[in-house]
Amino acid sequence: MSESSDSFQDEVLAELGEDRLAEIATLAGTDTAGARALVNGSVSELSGELRQAAAEPAGADEVKAAVDEVVSGEPPLQGVASFGGLAAGGLMAGVLAKLARPAAHAVAKRTGLPPATVNRAVDLLVPVVLAVLTKRAATKKGGGLGDLLDGGK
Repeated sequence: MSESSDSFQDEVLAELGEDRLAEIATLAGTDTAGARALVNGSVSELSGELRQAAAEPAGADEVKAAVDEVVSGEPPLQGVASFGGLAAGGLMAGVLAKLARPAAHAVAKRTGLPPATVNRAVDLLVPVVLAVLTKRAATKKGGGLGDLLDGGK
């Protein structure tokens, strides 16, 4: 599969790497295939939560600002001037952190895995998802959220 046709989930799995995938497998008490399914489900839920937040008036401005920040390629503000989130990851890190709990809850409910386990797995995925969004933004200049998450709005 060529890089240009990789799905968002495939890119997150590639960025995650085998070591962290094995860590998630151990955390979930499953094998690599089970961990891969957990990651795919979690990424799908995070993407859906992000799209939903972008569609709702209460979250649309924040998501748009976060996407604009990622697409701009400019480093996030640091220190006192920063109003973003997670280790100066900027607005998108903060948005993803807020959406992590609802996404994890949905995955736990669907899979039957303990919520604490899924929460931890999603927490491990948030910086990886942020890294993939940032890489995609660098190659898809001018795109919005739909372009970053495999098209569609």
